[in-house]
Formats: sequence, C-alpha cells, structure tokens
Amino acid sequence: MQTYRLGQTGPDVSAIGLGCMGMSGMYGPADRAESIATIHAALDAGINLLDTGDFYGMGHNEMLIGEALKGRRREDAVISVKFGALRDPAGGWSGIDARPAAVKNFLAYTLQRLGVDYIDIYRPARLDPNVPIEDTVGAIADLVKSGYVRHIGLSEVGADTIRRAATVAPIVDLQIEYSLISRGIEDRILPTARELGISITAYGVLSRGLISGHWQKGRAIAGDFRTHSPRFQEGNIEQNLALVEQLREIARAKSVSVAQIAIAWVAAKGKDIVPLIGARRRDRLNEALGSRAVDLLPEDFAAIERAVPKDAAAGGRYPEHMLQHMDSEKYG
Repeated sequence: MQTYRLGQTGPDVSAIGLGCMGMSGMYGPADRAESIATIHAALDAGINLLDTGDFYGMGHNEMLIGEALKGRRREDAVISVKFGALRDPAGGWSGIDARPAAVKNFLAYTLQRLGVDYIDIYRPARLDPNVPIEDTVGAIADLVKSGYVRHIGLSEVGADTIRRAATVAPIVDLQIEYSLISRGIEDRILPTARELGISITAYGVLSRGLISGHWQKGRAIAGDFRTHSPRFQEGNIEQNLALVEQLREIARAKSVSVAQIAIAWVAAKGKDIVPLIGARRRDRLNEALGSRAVDLLPEDFAAIERAVPKDAAAGGRYPEHMLQHMDSEKYG
C-alpha cells in the first residue's frame, strides 16, 4: 500500500483510509463480527488510517475499534477521531460543543473507549458557532504538548476558518466530503488547503453508496441516515441514479466496477487527497482496494466529466437544516 504524508508535519498514512462510522448504525444494523473482520482485513492490506467519531453510536464505534486493535501494535494504526457532536438518549443530535474544557473531557473518554494512550489526529466534527476556532485548536494544541494527541485536524470548515486555525498550530488535514457529485471544495476550500500545505481526507467518496453502483431505488432501512438525505428522496434519486448508469458504461469499458471508478477519480485528484472508504464488509473493502489498480487516462477523465458534470446531482448532500449550520457550506 502506497503511503502519503498528511500535511507538512503529519503522519504517513495509507493511500486509502477506512471510515468506520457505518459499523455503528448510521446506515442501519451492522454485523459486529464482520465489522471487526473488516478492520482486520484493512490493516492486513496495509490500510493504517482508521477514522471514527466519539459520537458514532454514542461511543460504540470507538469501543469496536478498540476491540479490533487488541493484540495489534499500536503504531500500526493511525487513529483519527472527531469530537464535539452532542447526542441525546434517543439518538438525536443536539448541537456542537468545542469549548476547551469540553475538548479535554471528550478526549478523556475517547482514550478510555479505544484503550489507547494517545490519538493520532484529533479534530472538531463541526465548527462550534459559540467558540472561536482559535480556542478549540489551542486546546487541542495543549493536548499535543502533553502527549495525548499527536496531530490536529479540522472537519467541514470553510476557507477563512482554515486560515484562522492554521495561525494557532499546524493543521495536518481537513476532513470533508468530496466525490464526483460533491465537488464544492474545488472552488475555495481545496485551493486554500493546498496553499497552507494541508491535506484532504475525503469522506463520502461514494456518496453514502449512491454512486457505488449497488444502490437501488426504493431501498429503505430502519435507522438509515439515507432515508432523510435529499439525494435519496423521490424526485432526486431518479436523476442521481441516471448519472450512475452513465458512469457504469465507463466502468464496463475499463472492466472495473462503478465504485472503483468513483474512488479512483477522487484519489487521482492529488497525492494530498486521501479517500476514506466506508466499508462495513470485507467484500466492499476488497472492491475499494481494487480501485488502486484503476489507471484513469485523460480520455477517461473527459468521459467521466461528460457523464457526471460538476453540480449535476439533484439534492443537497445534507438536509437543509443541517447545511445551514455547516461552516464549509456557508463560507466555503
């Protein structure tokens, strides 16, 4: 597995990372044994970047990863953790808390659940509108000095916030959605990150399965985030799946899968962009690993652009009430 340095001062990570959120219920029920086997298979394949959030399953995801890492060398995994999202007992969402005292509190619980003594990359999940980003990053910087955190990352923030954060401490990466149908970062956010030497860890490269080539209209799963996602709703899903079918023709011509084309496209956008693959099963992980062998030629990029033009997707990437509170959307 090829590795890249995150940012100018960050760790060396595999060219593909494993996003573990889906193993804790965001897309419906997941099989615990298969999830752990998938993490093991990823590590065995050379994937060292494991991404999670302390609010995924209200701590379930961190405990799952901690169990999967038992018996493994700590240095074999680069653990990236998002914090700050508040949950209620019913599983609902109730805001963001990124105050310095909260940062240290969240980390204490994360270390316990994961069973480790440091986190490789620690980042606020969203910008707290009530706390200057300088204060939040400063608190993480204190944790770096004390050895509990190795590196600082950001998530879903706009260009101006990135600049402000970078004045406080080195930022190694920005985690943000980036895919063939979610290309908003190309205007301001990606150029700003590159100017400052900050890498991108791209989640949603398959748009939550929408452009994986496996999604079918009418599929509904209890507890699945996609039942509320605009791009999966009636009136939008038809247009979006039509884009997938156009992409499928390109994939067939290259004897690869739609998912492999979509992942390869993101990976080909630069060595400073690391796709996070949200595989919950080993077969999906193996399919994603196959994207590393996909060589996209100039004519392929042109064909992909014709099949899935920028801004061709119908519907937003999150419900409108969520987009209104995302710094990356308001000030991208």
